[in-house]
Formats: sequence, structure tokens, C-alpha cells
Amino acid sequence: MAPLRILHVLRAPVGGLFRYVYDLALEQTARGHAVGVIADRTTGGENAERALAVLGSRLKLGVSRIPMSRHAGWSDVAAVRYVRTHARQLDVSVVHGHGAKGGAFARLGAGKALRAYTPHGGSLHFSRANPAGFAYLSVEAILLKKTDLALFESEYAKAVFEQKIGKPAGLATVVHNGVRPEEFEPVAAEPNAAAILFVGELRKLKGVDVLIEALALLKSRGQMLRAIIAGDGPDREAFVSLAKARSLDAHIAFPGAMPARSAFAKGRVLVVPSRAESLPYIVLEAIAAGLPVLATKVGGTPEIFGPDTNALLPPGNASALADAIRAHLSASDGARTARLRTRVSELFTVSAMTDGVLGAYARALSRRGA
Repeated sequence: MAPLRILHVLRAPVGGLFRYVYDLALEQTARGHAVGVIADRTTGGENAERALAVLGSRLKLGVSRIPMSRHAGWSDVAAVRYVRTHARQLDVSVVHGHGAKGGAFARLGAGKALRAYTPHGGSLHFSRANPAGFAYLSVEAILLKKTDLALFESEYAKAVFEQKIGKPAGLATVVHNGVRPEEFEPVAAEPNAAAILFVGELRKLKGVDVLIEALALLKSRGQMLRAIIAGDGPDREAFVSLAKARSLDAHIAFPGAMPARSAFAKGRVLVVPSRAESLPYIVLEAIAAGLPVLATKVGGTPEIFGPDTNALLPPGNASALADAIRAHLSASDGARTARLRTRVSELFTVSAMTDGVLGAYARALSRRGA
């Protein structure tokens, strides 16, 4: 396709959303497109600073950081004005918003450019049953008319979006997240690796409490296992207290946040006991690294597992998780791990993700032109 001028807009440069934008922007640049990024300047910390410095040195349209508040307020007006002015000055052909705030700023400030939007969960976690959720989902519904292209990382996310908000006025398509080529290098377990590993944000939605209860059940059955729970988040202290209450504090370590591949070496099986997900990067990363994964059947995770979906577990069920851990440690299913790794290498790569996104841009531009 002819080179495009693309501007990505997001709020907080953290987590899976930022990883998606980072990988996509660099791959689009490698394919000859002129790409720029706008992000919040008040969040992200040192890791975001380093990553954005890399982007700034490699993206033709550079990186801009402006204040973007998490909640709705008058500062949003200034952010929309900045996006509109910046997009016009750069003469971009596509403005691609990510997350609820980035998506709103992009679509309201795109001007004549193609207005693309990827929710990445965002407003999909809200419910109309409470005032805040009603407000956010109502704004999303209004913005449907300003959406030339809606991109979803999973069929699940697309279905929930259409159920809660409605169908976009323009093109809607699914493009799965992808991992980088170097992430397919196997990660060997350290000699003193724990039996169980969790990597992610420490909040109840991720099911860390379910994992602790499963470990307590195994202990009551005479199987004491050592676990690493790597990450940080708002419920960290609650999980530490729960481990202590179950007399597991000597067997569960909470080392804090660390790079995923560094964490992978510290455990022999990754447990992803989430109560809800969209399309979790951590599952893709672990499978690519050759690490066995025990995960719950939520969100888009079945789309990753494909023919092996029957191996997924019910969310919120400590007993089922305990049984699965025991079964895995008794007879690890290496064949399933190998099948999943092959599936991810064929369908869930940064290259395939970029193909899908650029193809969707082309179809949406053609459709709008027609």
C-alpha cells in the first residue's frame, strides 16, 4: 500500500495497551509509513520514559506528551484541541485512538483524517448500572458516529462492545495482538524456580486470591508448593494478608513487578486465574517462551487456545484450579504446550497484527472514499 501518515493517541503509556501501540508504531515505521504518537505526560514512570525515548528517536512524526486526566474534565477540551492541531500540522491520513480516553481524543480531533479506534478493554469494563458506567458508555455510543474504523483485539471484545455500546458507523474488524520474533526464544527455568508463577497486575479481577486459595487447598491435601506472584497493584497488601492468613507466607513470594521474560525463569508453570480478560499478552508471551500455561476460560483467551480450549478452567473456582495444578505437576502436557506455541507463532505475531491493522486502514479509507 502507499505510505500513510499515522498518528496514534493514547492516555497512559503503561500495560498491554502501550505495548500494542509501541510494537505497532515501530512495525508500521519499518514498512515505510510515517508514524507519530501522542500520550499523557503525567503517567508511566521511568519505563515509559525509556520506551517513549526509543519511539521518539525512530518515528518520523515523533512523540508528543500532553496532560491527559484519567477522569472526564475541562482538561479534555485542551487535549482534543491539541490532537486536532497536531494532526492538521502533521497532515496525517489516519488518527488511531487507543483506550477510552485516547479513542475519544482521536475521534474528536481527527479532522479530515480517518478515525480509527481500538478500545483495549477501556469502557467495556463499565456497566450502565452505575452512574460512571452509564456516562462512559453513553459517550461511547455518541462517538460511534465518528468512528470510521473500530479494531478489536478479540472476537470477545467486539461482541461485548456491540452488546454494551452498539455497532460502529464504519468498518469493524478483529485483529489479534501479536508477540515479537525474539519472544519465541525459549526461557529456561532457574535451578531454584518455584512450581507456580503468576505475572500481572495485583488486583482481584486477575484472580490472585483464587490462586492463593487453590494453593491452600493443595496444602490441606498434603502438597506444599512454592509460588512466585510477580507484579504490583491496588490489592497487593490484601493478597499478602490472605497468604499469611492461609499460613502460606513462607511459601509465596511477592517480588514486585518485573519484565515478563525475567519472571518466566522463576517458575515452572504460569497460572493465569483471571476473572475477566480481553486478549491477555501475558498468555501469548508465556506460550511463545515455551512455558506451560494454566488459564481460565474468559474473554479472548479461548481464541488463543483454539483447539485446546477444553483445557481452560472456570474462573473463580479454586478447587478446579487446585486439581489442574496437581494434574499438571503429575504429568505435564508437553504436547499441548508445543501445539499452542506453533499456533501463536502462526497467528499471533507483531507482523500478522500489523498486516491486519494496515489492511483494515486500507479498507476503511477505500470505503470512506467510495
